[in-house]
Amino acid sequence: MSGLQTEEVLAGMAQELADAARTGVPVPLLSKRFRGLTLADAYRIQRINLDKQVSAGARIAGHKIGLTSAAMQEQMGIDEPDSGVFLTSMVAVSGARLRWADFMSPRIETEIAFRLRRDLTEPSDLGTVRSAVGEVFLAFEVLDTMFADWNITLVDSIAANAACAGVITGSPVPFDPAWDLAAEQIRAQADGEDVATGQGRDILGDPLQALTWLTHRLPVMGTTLRAGDIVLAGSVHASLPLTPGTHFRAISTRLPSVDLRIV
Repeated sequence: MSGLQTEEVLAGMAQELADAARTGVPVPLLSKRFRGLTLADAYRIQRINLDKQVSAGARIAGHKIGLTSAAMQEQMGIDEPDSGVFLTSMVAVSGARLRWADFMSPRIETEIAFRLRRDLTEPSDLGTVRSAVGEVFLAFEVLDTMFADWNITLVDSIAANAACAGVITGSPVPFDPAWDLAAEQIRAQADGEDVATGQGRDILGDPLQALTWLTHRLPVMGTTLRAGDIVLAGSVHASLPLTPGTHFRAISTRLPSVDLRIV
């Protein structure tokens, strides 16, 4: 995987996105200004900003896999997943309260998430991935855009850290390798009313397939998965607007519920 833009140009784009995140002022779409922007370029932009944050003392909590469901791919007009990284400062536990004003144009997704019990340092098959998972839990991912609206392309999304702006984790349960997560039934609610439904198989047929995909993607980017990492496997429904004053809850067949209030 090789890019077309020079490191200096990519660093400039990364700085634009970092400034947008800091100021709340959106930037024009990268894909419209740099027509030849490749996936490799976009992941490099993402990495430049991540490296700056880590150098400043931030700690990586895990990885998100996005656009894994047919609903999300249709919503975004793409046909492959993407990935991003989230920091410990971006993670809160179920019951958290988030300020809507802290975001630009936030949306929310319900995810199945994993915590790894051992490293995955090379491209792995489904069996290897299954044996590396220690815990599983429901999670909300808060998405936000650094652009004027959500009419973005895959390279815009990737460059902006796959739109990841926050993670709310439910209570973890030990993962049984025999567990059929594809059959997990999930309902997302807003103020007690069902607003979306999905199931584990909506994530590439099986949430563990998304984790397998990530083990092939990350080495290309010069990184790997480590024990203790949280991995969001992807949403089971199309993203929903994050509205102030709303109590969001997700309920699953066997996993503890996850709750979030927007103030």
